[in-house]
Amino acid sequence: MNPNYPLSDKPRFEILDGLRGVAAIIVVLFHLFETYSKGPRFQILNHGYLAVDFFYMLSGFVIGYAYDDRWNTMTTWSFIKRRLIRLQPMVILGTAIGAFWFYFGDSPEFQPIMSTPWWKALVILLLGFIMFPTPPSLDIRGWQEINPLNGAQWSLLWEYVANLLYALFIRRFSRTLLIIFVTISAFFSLDLALNFDIMGVLSPREYAKYTVIGGWSLTPTQIYIALCRLCYPFFMGLLLYRLSKWRISFKKGGMWWCSLILAATLVMPWVGGNDHAWLNGVYCAAMILFVYPVVVAAGAGSPLKGKKSVAICKFLGLISYPIYVTHYPLIYAQMSWASRHPDAPLGTHIWVAAWIFIAALAVAYASVKVYDIPVRKWLTDHWLRKK
Repeated sequence: MNPNYPLSDKPRFEILDGLRGVAAIIVVLFHLFETYSKGPRFQILNHGYLAVDFFYMLSGFVIGYAYDDRWNTMTTWSFIKRRLIRLQPMVILGTAIGAFWFYFGDSPEFQPIMSTPWWKALVILLLGFIMFPTPPSLDIRGWQEINPLNGAQWSLLWEYVANLLYALFIRRFSRTLLIIFVTISAFFSLDLALNFDIMGVLSPREYAKYTVIGGWSLTPTQIYIALCRLCYPFFMGLLLYRLSKWRISFKKGGMWWCSLILAATLVMPWVGGNDHAWLNGVYCAAMILFVYPVVVAAGAGSPLKGKKSVAICKFLGLISYPIYVTHYPLIYAQMSWASRHPDAPLGTHIWVAAWIFIAALAVAYASVKVYDIPVRKWLTDHWLRKK
């Protein structure tokens, strides 16, 4: 196998691709409803944020599958180049879309926008292009996001961190050492979800207590949240790949059963009410630590049959990454419109949200076909090919 070319000779786990698409679409819907939410306890599609933790687990599994057996012919630098080619073109496009719409987003929701000079917006654009996190002192939107032009990209920054950890250290771990690492990471997942706060940094997130919401900023609290959300899912996914016997097989309808389970976990209402809010933390921890490993194991172990099922999985897999990367600037637009028109009829708000959802799907499909696939092919041919 030539390490300088894509892994086209390896079969894909098409059900996992489909599950990524299901989760990505629910993320878009979650954010559309979030515009009108009074807080985590009232949010419709309440646990949609857990899709990020599921994405990390899928990524860990796929990274292990794609690269674990290639290190005798691949350097760390060639691995980094591969990951840049896979992820960075859409990062650049998502940031550019956010920059295009930035000044159109002036509204009571984002008051700093019109006081932001063009040169500062340009600096943030360039930082976003290279995935360099924006410090709070340079914030231009008011939310202290890692990328204030496209807030959803915060999780991709930590995806890069996980990839580097894998390439530099974790890939060399024995199965036993990886199990120990995953077990320790599980404790920090519990610390976040159940608000044990052993590090003493979680008090500023009282609004999101007993959830795992967060990770999008460079404050100590948000960095800790991001690491807690990253380590267990990503490296548990890697462990699931290496424990190849731990596969679950639905003989029939594996894609549909896995999708149903995943969707149900993401749209589950707030658990425990106001009096027993800690139960929501238990729910989040249970999904991350136990349910999502089962879903990934079943998605990897179940056969995919039928032309329709295969076509649906391929389509969902195709749009999964681009819709996640490009949808959030459209959410900013929705938030801005809603804050400028609070008294608009309910039907008008539904109309706007529906068209933004359709636009998110259209932008994702067009961007992957017209931009992402051709750019990645060109970069592969010109950057990975041996001279």
